[in-house]
Amino acid sequence: MSTMAEMEPLTSGASNRIIPILKALRTALLFIHALVFSVLVLLLPRRYRRRYTADSAAEQPPRKSVKRWRLEEEDTFRRRALAEGIDMTTGNEDCRCSTFLFYGVRRNALFTRSWFPVTGQKKGILVIIHGLNEHSGRYAQFAKQLTSCNFGVYAMDWTGHGGSDGLHGYVPSLDHVVADTGAFLEKIKSENPGVPCFLFGHSTGGAVVLKAASYPNIEEMLEGIVLTSPALRVKPAHPIVGAVAPFFSLVIPKFQFKGANKRGIPVSRDPAALLAKYSDPLVYTGPIRVRTGHEILRISSYLLRNFKSVTVPFLVLHGTADKVTDPLASQDLYSQAASKFKDMKLYDGFLHDLLFEPEREEVGQDIISWMEKKIRS
Repeated sequence: MSTMAEMEPLTSGASNRIIPILKALRTALLFIHALVFSVLVLLLPRRYRRRYTADSAAEQPPRKSVKRWRLEEEDTFRRRALAEGIDMTTGNEDCRCSTFLFYGVRRNALFTRSWFPVTGQKKGILVIIHGLNEHSGRYAQFAKQLTSCNFGVYAMDWTGHGGSDGLHGYVPSLDHVVADTGAFLEKIKSENPGVPCFLFGHSTGGAVVLKAASYPNIEEMLEGIVLTSPALRVKPAHPIVGAVAPFFSLVIPKFQFKGANKRGIPVSRDPAALLAKYSDPLVYTGPIRVRTGHEILRISSYLLRNFKSVTVPFLVLHGTADKVTDPLASQDLYSQAASKFKDMKLYDGFLHDLLFEPEREEVGQDIISWMEKKIRS
């Protein structure tokens, strides 16, 4: 087996990096100062407190929360319109495509897609959960390959991604994404009784899928899962980040690490694919937010501790030159998982976005062949 490429400090399933959080200390100190000041006000005698807070309220500028909410809502509508405008057929007239809104466990609107072959009996269904900062529309070409082999396809944009509700690039909880994935799968199963269903997850989406499949009620709905470049061993750029991340994710969850994306890590050897990704307005390329980074560290840590508990049938694929997520972690998953039906393939020299590498057709065919093998077993 070829030697693995030297790993960059890992942070997420896209090319974001969690830089040392020291830059956030100034903001945190201001927050603590405000908190202490508020406590002191509460300790004042009631008559002084009433007079003081009334005077302070009169001096306060108009609240910005409503304006901020409106801006986020406008951005969501703009992104949803862009998502609706994506060409889902990619020149394939033999598939039936649609988009619709699915309401998640917290009643947030999630933008979803489906592709189905026009003719022939469905062999199975693959449900795509994309990676951090991208969106479901990027998988139209893969969906075309799947429908040509008589597989139906569904895909869901996470909260804060693509055409779904939420602040762009912000994930308040990956457990919410896991729960939404389970609810979406349940809806698909109810509409397609008797059809084998598989979950597919890329990068951080792979971590979401693996955790979702750890719940018995979700695993029993699945024929198996497919993971490409899963984010299973994510490390902060500096030890202090891991130590203080839980605190800062609570007090300044939406704070962005300025300059975190000045140097993006290559995720494909195809220059056209790289250009298409980072010029896509639905791909979030801004600095990573504190809570989002913490959530990635948290789910990765949970999965690492529970490899031996994995029983779902799975296929894990990874490029040996991936500098975003760790190929060795995929090997550890394969060797430690209790699953009776499991397979792994490493692609020598491939980078992170396997389905956007020059050999994407080969990768897609490996996934299709594995699903067909699992259905026959």
